Amino acid sequence: MKDKQIEKLLKAEAGRQKKVVNLIASENYVSKDVLTALGSVLVNKYAEGYPGKRYYGGNQITDQVEELCRSRALKLFKLSSKKWAVNVQPLSGSPANLAVYLALVPQGGKIMGMALDQGGHLTHGHKVSVTGKVWQQVPYGVDSKTEQLDYEAIKKLAQKEKPNIIVAGFTAYPRIIDFKKFREIADGCGALLMVDMAHIAGLVAAGVHPSPFLYADIVTTTTHKTLRGPRAGLIFSRIDERELDKKIDRAAFPGLQGGPHLNQIAATAVALAEAMKPEFKKYAKQVVKNAKVLAKELQKKGWRIVSGGTDNHLLLVDVVASTGGRLAGKEASLLLEKEGIIVNKNTIPFDARSPFDPSGLRLGTAPETTRGKTEKDMVKIAEKIDKILSRH
Repeated sequence: MKDKQIEKLLKAEAGRQKKVVNLIASENYVSKDVLTALGSVLVNKYAEGYPGKRYYGGNQITDQVEELCRSRALKLFKLSSKKWAVNVQPLSGSPANLAVYLALVPQGGKIMGMALDQGGHLTHGHKVSVTGKVWQQVPYGVDSKTEQLDYEAIKKLAQKEKPNIIVAGFTAYPRIIDFKKFREIADGCGALLMVDMAHIAGLVAAGVHPSPFLYADIVTTTTHKTLRGPRAGLIFSRIDERELDKKIDRAAFPGLQGGPHLNQIAATAVALAEAMKPEFKKYAKQVVKNAKVLAKELQKKGWRIVSGGTDNHLLLVDVVASTGGRLAGKEASLLLEKEGIIVNKNTIPFDARSPFDPSGLRLGTAPETTRGKTEKDMVKIAEKIDKILSRH
């Protein structure tokens, strides 16, 4: 590489990644094939528009790339192309969600989404996000005792507020989501049901988490978490008389984005094909097993795990309660990073502390499972976490 400064930084980052234990719930490690596609000649091509309807010439091959990605996305999640459409152009999860709202929710309309401090995402209508500036958020959360979704409370709130769209999904919720109940809630108040499965897409694909596609009108996802692909986004929508798919396509382009990143789409296609292989199912099952063991081992050592455990790839640790206020999330994350364990500070339900120094930590097992870690390794990791934090 001629640019020695960047080459040095790339080597340094590669070295850093190899040395650490990565417990970031929204990260993973892609294959060499994904990296090859991402760094391919497709970087050079501008393809504004959609396959067969481009505004630039020379897109015969890029059309095939995008169509292949679409077909693989539908195949992976066992969807009929007559019943479901998929847009593979969103640059990531946030623009994917934004495109849905732009297409289907009138300005000033209501988005009913999980509150940020309860486990939701910024793009579920939080006030600091554009989704909370253009639309009104109707926030829902978890029960204060169980720290799990209270579907009856969500139902009552939906009937009172009558949102335009209900978002079922999270960024820091460790339990299975009952999509059937969300469908019933949406039907009861006349709302669209959108599922943001960014964190669990790989688990859904592998059959280790219930699928949202039986119940949702729209499903959005990133591809870089449990799906183990590049940083990108997908929007699935039902094909029917409502023309959700056409409205979403127009919102993504020209409403929100310009030309798609074809190299990113090609890399996504590679990852989707990899997720169809039998070994991916084994991987996803191991991710969940590892998360459950990590949670149990930390509990044994006196760490309070939010909601009492996990059903997916992530868990939340209440650091403040576990240490009697001696430590909080920010300091705990810094102490762990000094010892080579990478986590992220995170709010917990009903957190009285600031998001900049919250009460908890969020841990995820997808990256280390990619590296071959199993239950016995999780036991060791829990021991190391406990040892590091207990001496401070």
